[in-house]
Amino acid sequence: MELEDLKLEYDKLQKKYGAENLDSIYNGGCTRNPEICFVFMNPTGRNIASSKEWKGRKSPWIGTKNIWDLFYELDLMDKDIYKKIKTIKPNDWTEKFAEKVYEDVENHKYFITNLGKCTQIDARPLPDNVYREYLDLLKLEIEIVNPKVIILFGNQVSSIILNEKISVSQCRKKLFKKEINGKEYKFYSVYYPIGNGRFNIDKSIEDIKWIMKN
Repeated sequence: MELEDLKLEYDKLQKKYGAENLDSIYNGGCTRNPEICFVFMNPTGRNIASSKEWKGRKSPWIGTKNIWDLFYELDLMDKDIYKKIKTIKPNDWTEKFAEKVYEDVENHKYFITNLGKCTQIDARPLPDNVYREYLDLLKLEIEIVNPKVIILFGNQVSSIILNEKISVSQCRKKLFKKEINGKEYKFYSVYYPIGNGRFNIDKSIEDIKWIMKN
């Protein structure tokens, strides 16, 4: 099975739970044995790739600025690409530039995805049951990509994937091990660094740097 094979299922769930005028956002980056897999919540319409007119890759965070601060501070992004992201307007992202950004992500050996692929108009909260419908698909995604370490952002995503009540503030830098189809993977839960969690981005960076070092 390949990542491409999962898109049909994601698109079915977009029709069920996402905005009808927007497309699913899938994933992107290093798809073969990355050093890190970063798992966020779900995409919003701020990602310009969710537009049905967008013909390029449907990857997370296209046309946004703030999340790339995290990757740049982790030394996971080329300086020139980062500077361009910070200076251009969201609608100035082209399909070619999005490809260039994700080539850089791939070169830095990490993979970006969301637990939920259903794009919402805004950052409205989703109930646990919606995310759980994506859980088996995420497990398949992890099997295909086979990352060394998986970073889970926020309490809700962490709790659903690890199948236990997680409070990030109580388990910083704590290793969780979980089997997926007979193989053990390493997970860490860190603060969500975007939106309402923006004030926690320094803690996210601190913890991820520690994880990368250790």
